[in-house]
Amino acid sequence: MKKLELLFESLLWKSRLLVLLAVVSSIVGSFALFIAGLFEVMFPLIKFVKTLDYEILSKKLVASAIASIDMFLIATFLMIFAFGLYELFISKIDPAQDDPDRSKVFYITNLEDLKTKLGRVVIMVIIVTFFKQAMEIDYETPLDILYLGAGAFGIALALYFTHKEDHD
Repeated sequence: MKKLELLFESLLWKSRLLVLLAVVSSIVGSFALFIAGLFEVMFPLIKFVKTLDYEILSKKLVASAIASIDMFLIATFLMIFAFGLYELFISKIDPAQDDPDRSKVFYITNLEDLKTKLGRVVIMVIIVTFFKQAMEIDYETPLDILYLGAGAFGIALALYFTHKEDHD
């Protein structure tokens, strides 16, 4: 019976390697989003340089820059997620441990650290999306401006509460 228990526990422990599927797919998705973000901003920039049309610069380039920031943030989210899962379930990343320039963003010791870091990136994505939407809306009434202010206040509160624990 002890042998069967040992075999089962061994299989159970090795099943954590399934996390590698999430790690690899997250890294591939992150890479794809970094490339897409690059193209998102490069195509309008190339078009502007060819035509020197101010409308392209003022509208399309700004909108594409905001969209690329959104893609870069989501790519970063996937990268943090992949690194965190790998370090929590598989193994510490040895080259990262020895690197004196290692970013604290990738320093994850438990699921709570991972959740906190990912939550902050999600809030940044929401802020960028809000900013993008705020630029595209036509403000017709004073109430529209009031809603914009309420949204900005909500974002400020979210930022305050996410950074509050750093200062406590």
